[in-house]
Amino acid sequence: MSSVDVAALEEALRTAVDGEIRFDAGSRGAYVTDGSNYRQVPIGVVVPRSVEAGARTVAVCARFGAPVLSRGGGTSLAGQATNAAVVIDWTKYCHALVSVDPDARTCVVEPGIVLDELNRRLSDHRLQFGPKPSTHSHCALGGMIGNNSCGASAQAYGKTVDNVRRLEILTYDGLRTWVGPTGEAERARIAAEGGRKAGLYAGLDRIVAEYLGDIRRGFPRIPRRVSGYNLDSLLPENGFDVAKALVGSEGTLVTVLRAELDLVPVPSRQSLLVLGYDDICAAADDVPRLLELCSPGQLEALDGRMAQLMREEGAYLDSLRVLPAGDSWLMVQFIGDSRQDVDAQAHALLAAVGRHEEDADVAFSDDPEREQKMLKAREAGLGVTARPPDGRETWEGWEDSAVPPERLGDYLRDLKALFEEFGYDHPSLYGHFGQGCVHTRIPFALKTAEGVADFRRFLERAADLVASYGGSLSGEHGDGQSRGELLTRMFGERLVKAFGETKRLFDPDDRMNPGKVVDPHPVDGQLRLGPAWRPAAPTTHFDYPEDEHSFTRAVMRCVGIGNCRGHSGGVMCPSYRATREEEHSTRGRARLLFEMLGGHADSAITEGWRSTEVKDALDLCLACKGCKSDCPVNVDMATYKAEFLSHHYEGRLRPAAHYSLGWLPLWARLSRLSPALVNAVLHAPGVSALGKRLAGVARERQAPAFARQSFLQWWRERETAGEPDPGDPLTVVLWPDTFTTYFHPSIAVSAVRVLEDAGFEVAVPDGPVCCGLTWISTGQLDVAERVLRRTLRVLRPYLEAGTPVIGLEPSCTAVFRSDAVELMSEDQDVKRLAGQVRTFAEQLVHHAPEGWRPPSLPRRALVQTHCHQHAVMKFDADRELMRRAGLDADVLDEGCCGLAGNFGFESDHYGLSMDVGEQGVLPAVRAASPGSLVLADGFSCRTQIEQGGTGRRALHLAEALALGLDGNLPGRQPERLSRRPEPPSRTARWTATAGAAALTAAAVTAAGRGALGLRRAP
Repeated sequence: MSSVDVAALEEALRTAVDGEIRFDAGSRGAYVTDGSNYRQVPIGVVVPRSVEAGARTVAVCARFGAPVLSRGGGTSLAGQATNAAVVIDWTKYCHALVSVDPDARTCVVEPGIVLDELNRRLSDHRLQFGPKPSTHSHCALGGMIGNNSCGASAQAYGKTVDNVRRLEILTYDGLRTWVGPTGEAERARIAAEGGRKAGLYAGLDRIVAEYLGDIRRGFPRIPRRVSGYNLDSLLPENGFDVAKALVGSEGTLVTVLRAELDLVPVPSRQSLLVLGYDDICAAADDVPRLLELCSPGQLEALDGRMAQLMREEGAYLDSLRVLPAGDSWLMVQFIGDSRQDVDAQAHALLAAVGRHEEDADVAFSDDPEREQKMLKAREAGLGVTARPPDGRETWEGWEDSAVPPERLGDYLRDLKALFEEFGYDHPSLYGHFGQGCVHTRIPFALKTAEGVADFRRFLERAADLVASYGGSLSGEHGDGQSRGELLTRMFGERLVKAFGETKRLFDPDDRMNPGKVVDPHPVDGQLRLGPAWRPAAPTTHFDYPEDEHSFTRAVMRCVGIGNCRGHSGGVMCPSYRATREEEHSTRGRARLLFEMLGGHADSAITEGWRSTEVKDALDLCLACKGCKSDCPVNVDMATYKAEFLSHHYEGRLRPAAHYSLGWLPLWARLSRLSPALVNAVLHAPGVSALGKRLAGVARERQAPAFARQSFLQWWRERETAGEPDPGDPLTVVLWPDTFTTYFHPSIAVSAVRVLEDAGFEVAVPDGPVCCGLTWISTGQLDVAERVLRRTLRVLRPYLEAGTPVIGLEPSCTAVFRSDAVELMSEDQDVKRLAGQVRTFAEQLVHHAPEGWRPPSLPRRALVQTHCHQHAVMKFDADRELMRRAGLDADVLDEGCCGLAGNFGFESDHYGLSMDVGEQGVLPAVRAASPGSLVLADGFSCRTQIEQGGTGRRALHLAEALALGLDGNLPGRQPERLSRRPEPPSRTARWTATAGAAALTAAAVTAAGRGALGLRRAP
């Protein structure tokens, strides 16, 4: 890199390439690593807008002698997707399905297309691409070709190499051509044409001829040999297939521009048989017998250690419940044309092995939903084992070795003995046992010289072990840097020499992903951690109790799995789905925070908490908390963002929205002085626009109207027999959150009615209270803590009595369950509150007096789950309450609504907010039948639905149940208590202008002085 004129290279790329050219520290920091143990800072990043632009990128880099790294999803576990090179990220724009030939069962794709997206586009033809790694929701086909990816379905369909027909390639020196199987006549034609292509083919001919015997003898004949270059594909008996020879070369030989793929029919039916065993070695011993008796679509395994980790983490419990008795399991999937076909295959196998479907150690399903639950446990392996609850860090390094399936049991026993010798306790063993491929993560000590030395010695010993079994160092994830240095132990000197000659034939100057596979960096070089790693250990507001009270360890939760780059389902990560930007994914932000902490001499981020690069990346984080639940290792980027903002703006003027929206609870209370006047200010023509600009609020947003009568005002005017006894088991505290109390009080009124109908005595706090959510989301954590302490004082009698606290606004309830505990982890009242707060549905489903039934609501309902509820409280109780009420609920799995509290109101975020909403929630609401209810418990969700051009208003579940109490089920949903105010008179507009000016002046003055209640929390 030192010899590359980086400034001139960047300028040349900007001039020549139609793409996004990024040499800034933030972009480089987001790409410093992949899913491996390795870290290298890129020269720059190019996001080409077309395949042609990608080709021009390579040409410009060649002029400057700059190394090039083609990158797909960046989930590589061997280090092949990190390099001190120009990174070409194909995934944002180059994701076309170029053509499909259903009759020939082929298609042509660009390298950035994601596997699940490809299969979705092929679904009308009932075709799919066969190999399916566990990263199928976000891995790109270019990356699959680079790594020769496999997955569980390789049992039926083979590896990626077995499904590639032709490739359009580009060499570093400019040859662009299609390659594939090449008969003698075709090779003669190529030779006659001369030029670079003829030279390549002649060189490959020479290498095959010179090393013919070595190639035939030296490549293990096992289903999962992924290590090394596929020189065996160039053998005469294999059709001299140059495309297949290049699959799995990890971007070290050529750049793949397009690929022609073979497709397979989507199975009509599938069934799954799960067999329990005493231990994982016994399960492995049974694999050869099962393979003799059947031809499964998948034959997967997981061990008791993984199941134990899932139980300890409280993860995938639904999957564990459907597993049969045993301490390890084999999952045998059958595919066929009918239910009878797949059932017959399973029962035939059971009969042959002397088991029965009713046995305790047998589970069988031909129900797709139950099958997915079973397989989810296996597919979750990497995430579950990456961060065990015992606090140990586990790492790749021996992630996917493979041996002949008939020798798998003995290999596992020897591998476990090696673990014991090195003191690596309890690594989980799981994987694709039908093809002899074993996955594991090992607690290597990668922060000390001794630990790194042991890491190296272990890999050398493990490589010798797998070679002794006739196996492969890699059975799925490739060689990269993790195994490149060890290839001689598997293939011998001559074949490794042949790999080197192949590399020099295609890339004589070693500019294509250098340091991987051939002439590799050492297995213990360029480590992400290492004995010289010295990160900062900053003092923080949040305590991170699940991360040894360390922000650094919290950031290190991200191991690069990349689920945050998925395109559908779940909540994570809405900003990535809208922008397709790595630095706007949870993973990209975690990488930047890791770089911000320093620890390496070449850290891309150097300004610590003041870093503008980190601020810019976090700016588009919606703080939806989707990653807290959907990320396999539970990264909580919303909390990290709040922590960062608190330090970034310490002693500095904040954005206007932090004062206007961050201090919303205070403004809401002040609105009680004259709600009509405040609404006039917020909606007066001209004044409204000025106020929004001063407040940092998007001009397109309509300010929600304050209710004429707040819930607290209604409550105080209500005639009651006295305050309920906090110690009474039927007493509950209804939490008067800001959004419900001041904007949608009908929700709280409805909740009171339903709770009282269920037999509860409702109490409401008699002093000003707030959860601090808006201060937390804007990073004003000192204020948030003061607000929470005041709230705890008001709630103390109820906390001491153990009175349940019922939350109606999911984001506020989530604060008590999660954020407050991390912010004040030693406070006993906070812990009590976290244990006593319940959602409305949880209270009615799990704690209502015996015999109570919710009011009948025989209606269809479209339901949007609030992101914080999805992440923290979950939605099971709500589903059950709706079921008991007779609601036919369609609970959306369309991701975040896009508003996300203050995010969607801020002027710089409106466009992204609407883009996120249009990706799922808003179209789903528009498509809902007119007679169905639209339910959304979150204030943000309701506001986005109502302001998103849907023509619908959303109800809280409490409101819907209250309608049921009245038997009031109109065809149209009722208006809220708080309607949009009438346009103000001219006099009112003058009054509103004065009021707006005074309010703005007060806010600005307070911001400048750091006043406005900083000493006296509301």
